[in-house]
Amino acid sequence: MKYIPFTKTHELLRLADMAAAREDGVSLEDIKQTFGVTHRSAQRMTQALAQAFPSVAVTGGKRGEPKRWSLAGDERLLLLKGIQDDELAALEMSIRRAEREGAATEARALAALRDRLVILHSASEVRRAEADAEATLQARGHACRPGPSTAYDPAILEIIDLALKGPFRLEMTYLAETDDKPRLRTVEPYGVLFGTRCYLACRDLAADDRIRNFRVDRILAARRLDEIFVRKAGFDLEGHAARAFESFHSETEFGTVIWHFNSNAAKVAQDYVFHPNQIMEDDGDGGLIVRFEAAGWLEMAWHLYKWGDAVEVIAPEQLRVMVAGHQRTDFPSLP
Repeated sequence: MKYIPFTKTHELLRLADMAAAREDGVSLEDIKQTFGVTHRSAQRMTQALAQAFPSVAVTGGKRGEPKRWSLAGDERLLLLKGIQDDELAALEMSIRRAEREGAATEARALAALRDRLVILHSASEVRRAEADAEATLQARGHACRPGPSTAYDPAILEIIDLALKGPFRLEMTYLAETDDKPRLRTVEPYGVLFGTRCYLACRDLAADDRIRNFRVDRILAARRLDEIFVRKAGFDLEGHAARAFESFHSETEFGTVIWHFNSNAAKVAQDYVFHPNQIMEDDGDGGLIVRFEAAGWLEMAWHLYKWGDAVEVIAPEQLRVMVAGHQRTDFPSLP
């Protein structure tokens, strides 16, 4: 067998993990994107994979179909590699993020996965990985990070998750901010948006055809109905979320947003992702201009307040008027 340099062993094991985990295996394009290598280097990696693991199966390669390499049989690598501290730390970070954002269902699923991985390894190996992972978590500030968030009943989120899997219609008792008392609504759920507040994106059957956001903390009770529905063709939850600055959606407020950060704040602001579709450009005088399209003026105003007088609202006019007179000059630092 040809000698494999020690420096490449980690990449080979990672590639084997990919080939074993993906049902249809990996292609040269997958390898190029994952490892950042050239086409020729990707070919050499598949050759090394086949040399190290005889059970590698190669499919495709005919009529323009790309070749794919998969690892079958008993040569799975998890036990051979052992549990890695950075992998355990990453999994633990994901669990804590999910808990912090109120994604109880995801947190439980990730915790169950972590527990199954731990069972597969010796106690001494797990203790070492857990100690290293905890040090990593503390160093990155994930051991304990307080922050404001709204509270809701995790049991209601579980019912929502069950409805989303159908997808089934959902009956919920909801207390809107403008309601004097709770109202019973029948909705078609499309997804859940997590953040400072948790929102259910759904269509209210008693209203129009738009997908609206309902605060999960205002859902007092929920029941999954045995009525399957057909989702709107072309609906994209990520695109739906991007129409708002944070969580509030409003067709009347949606439009172009332009902020100008002065030269004192530009360097800090350019490291922010204010919106997934933002465009940044220099103003030619050391400042920074940020443009995007979204709704949610009040949430924008809450965020802009933290920047004091270092930011100016160019558009929309309504937001400019909203923040006028509230831009402080005495904040000792930028966000």
